[in-house]
Amino acid sequence: MVSAINEWYTFNAGTIDRKTCNKIKKHGSNWIDAKVNIKKEISKEERVLGCEPDWKENNLLRVSDVSWTTDQWIYDLVWPFMAEANEMAGWKYHIKAAQSSQITRYRKGGFYSFHTDGNGDHLSVVHSPGNEFIHGHVRKLSMSIILNDNFDGGAFEFASYGKEECTITPIEAGAGSIIIFPSSMEHRVAPVTKGTRYSLVTWFVGPPFV
Repeated sequence: MVSAINEWYTFNAGTIDRKTCNKIKKHGSNWIDAKVNIKKEISKEERVLGCEPDWKENNLLRVSDVSWTTDQWIYDLVWPFMAEANEMAGWKYHIKAAQSSQITRYRKGGFYSFHTDGNGDHLSVVHSPGNEFIHGHVRKLSMSIILNDNFDGGAFEFASYGKEECTITPIEAGAGSIIIFPSSMEHRVAPVTKGTRYSLVTWFVGPPFV
């Protein structure tokens, strides 16, 4: 187990055994093209009350396909790792629930450019009145579990800034690795050059930061 306090927290390859990784991979079905949140101009009213994201396909930012799951056994699997990282990394965020988990498939040439998963402000709240667990909350922690290692490229990388310079840090990860980080951190999946990369992504939510 390796950690970087106040930055990211990782569990080594094999933390999730290959049998479970393969089970999650096979769980993927009804694959759809991934979409990204395109920022739009926010009105004065939306700035006060919040606004819903504008989801569109953008092949300049992301090329992959996804499958969604809300199976309880997956939540039971990932929650303890999130709780440990949240405590040991010193974040100690108020986490209330998790959004639907995303099984992501990057074929050869697939990628996801640098982006953030969410912010903790009131403009970023989830609007889902029918789901009491996530409605009104924001993404606070993100988790990516690497499900296989028989591909080339596809590195998970963070971008950090200091002294007017950008530093790109690749994370060493193999099948069964878990990467957990604040959702506001900039990160990407580099292009896959051979094979197909699979991952499970889960976002953990709580009340907006004050």
